[in-house]
Amino acid sequence: MNIPNTLTLIRIILVPVFVILLMQGSFSYALLVFVIAGVTDGLDGFMARILKQQTVLGSYLDPLADKALITTAFVALSILDIIPGWLTVIVISRDCIILLGVSVLSLMSVSFEIHPAYVSKATTVLQLLTVFLVLMSMLMPGYINHMVIVTLSWTTAFFTVVSGFNYIFKGIKIINNS
Repeated sequence: MNIPNTLTLIRIILVPVFVILLMQGSFSYALLVFVIAGVTDGLDGFMARILKQQTVLGSYLDPLADKALITTAFVALSILDIIPGWLTVIVISRDCIILLGVSVLSLMSVSFEIHPAYVSKATTVLQLLTVFLVLMSMLMPGYINHMVIVTLSWTTAFFTVVSGFNYIFKGIKIINNS
């Protein structure tokens, strides 16, 4: 076990803590846990590269931790009627499409390597920013304009859909080339 993998495991452990805090209405603590999870996300990748401690385990755990945090954040905030349900459906659908594509390629014994495109990285940033600003708006009502949240939600949805199609087209290309 190395430092980057330990940070990733901490992020995974923080996911249920985050959800419990949301369900209890402790938005300030939920925001704190969310920020800590976000910082560990940046730190684990940075440290893995700097310390040359990139591992196969880390390559699986890191995206799993990211998806766990984003998915549970959107689902919980949607259940609490804080984030629109349609946005949560779009976010989760994209991840399910990616998982389905990876499964199909694996079942077909097609070798592939996934490298996130710029649009996918932008999508992740927008999804995290959406959760962050929504939580901030819960802590400081009126501080963040409602239209900012609405605009960010639509922008996040747009990038999530575009990113999903990007993965679909990449998957089709991989299948056609094999």
